[in-house]
Amino acid sequence: MFKKIINPILFLHLALCMTYQKTTFSTTNNYIDQVLEEKEDQIFIDYEEIETIIFQNQELKSLQELVTASSFNLSSKISKKYPSLDLQASGFPKYVSGTNYNSNSQTTKTSQFSANPSLNIRWDLIDPLRGSEIKIAREKYKIAKNNFEIKRKDLIQEARAAYHKYQKSFQDIENKKYALELSITSLENAQSKLDAGIGTKFEVLEADAQLSRDKQSLNEKKIEHEINKISLKQILNLKGHFEIHPDQKLIGFWNNKLTKNIKNALANNLSLENLSLQKEIKKKEAMSYLKANKPKVYISNTFASAFTKGDYLSSSIDSSENGSAYTNTISLNFSWNIFNGNQNKNSYKSSEAAAKAEEYSFNNFENVLKTKIMKAYLNLKLNEEKIISSLKEISSTNESLRLARLRYDVGISTLKDVLVRQKELSNAKSNNINAVYNYNLNLDELERLTFLEISNKCIVSNTINKRESICNIPR
Repeated sequence: MFKKIINPILFLHLALCMTYQKTTFSTTNNYIDQVLEEKEDQIFIDYEEIETIIFQNQELKSLQELVTASSFNLSSKISKKYPSLDLQASGFPKYVSGTNYNSNSQTTKTSQFSANPSLNIRWDLIDPLRGSEIKIAREKYKIAKNNFEIKRKDLIQEARAAYHKYQKSFQDIENKKYALELSITSLENAQSKLDAGIGTKFEVLEADAQLSRDKQSLNEKKIEHEINKISLKQILNLKGHFEIHPDQKLIGFWNNKLTKNIKNALANNLSLENLSLQKEIKKKEAMSYLKANKPKVYISNTFASAFTKGDYLSSSIDSSENGSAYTNTISLNFSWNIFNGNQNKNSYKSSEAAAKAEEYSFNNFENVLKTKIMKAYLNLKLNEEKIISSLKEISSTNESLRLARLRYDVGISTLKDVLVRQKELSNAKSNNINAVYNYNLNLDELERLTFLEISNKCIVSNTINKRESICNIPR
């Protein structure tokens, strides 16, 4: 009789606790969801569209303007090959008035308007610096174009990484939701057993604690998901709300051997090309300093004219008097800076040392590039194995959870064992999500570093078990 009274009281108390917990969870979830659902105009972004959308990036637009500036600078240097035309006018017009008094001569007066335009044509026939300046400007233009392309590819890789991370956070949320459902089921089972008199309050509290942890973990993943979205939005310079494909999948396969990766990367890397161009620029600057001591030869033609109206130093002013004159002078000119205190010689040595520094930078960057490729390639192979092993782990832990729950239901196991298996399943799914995410990142990195393309077809190696190949993973 005493048990009959106690059981309904305990059941009522626990029911009220569970109702309170569910109400609290619902309120928390509703608040988080309301914050995250504040959306603007929505657009959809596909993974393949990133290469096009990236042109909206402000940093990329800035580099595009620098390319334009380098192009105009090159045109400016090339223009030195052609004649220049200058028009000058000293007082246009100019008015002079005054009186000149001398005790031994007659006083004279001046009242005159004048204009003195001149036209000068100059053509540098021999300019020792002109050729070097044009070549340097042309190479700087190439560097500017390469910098734009380097930044474009870097931003594409960065945007793709953000896209994968945003996609991964979708899967993390789904995994946490599934874990939360399992925790709710475990709590309900523990409560049912307690109500039936075959369970313990400790198991209910343990299940309830796990449920609270899963709730908090889910909210953290939701916030992380929104932060990833903001990062992708910033890289692509998007103004409104957007969505992507939430399903995480393998973006392709890498069928290129390590030696081919390194060889192709060294042959096509634009940063290496820029270092080579910088070295050539330093060498040309060094030669320019030596050429500065060589003579310059140019032709000039000056047409000078003068027009006057009025009198100049006359005893009586005749305002109607006017006159004109012109001269035309053509000459072959020569200038030679013979000695300037070894300034050019020292500048030459400075540029030669700078060229040598660029050579060391080139060799260092080659080593860094090789290291990055080898790391990305080895990590790719490692993540291939992780994907395969994590799928096996999911299958095994899923079955273990099922068996543990059956054992718990018939009373030959504890809820602790169920919760452990439940956590193992969640971790296994998380491992698979991370492995796919890192695998895709490695593919994008290898494509960026090697200038080789990701393949849609997978080539199975003879050295591995075909049944456990990455090629068998559904896409």
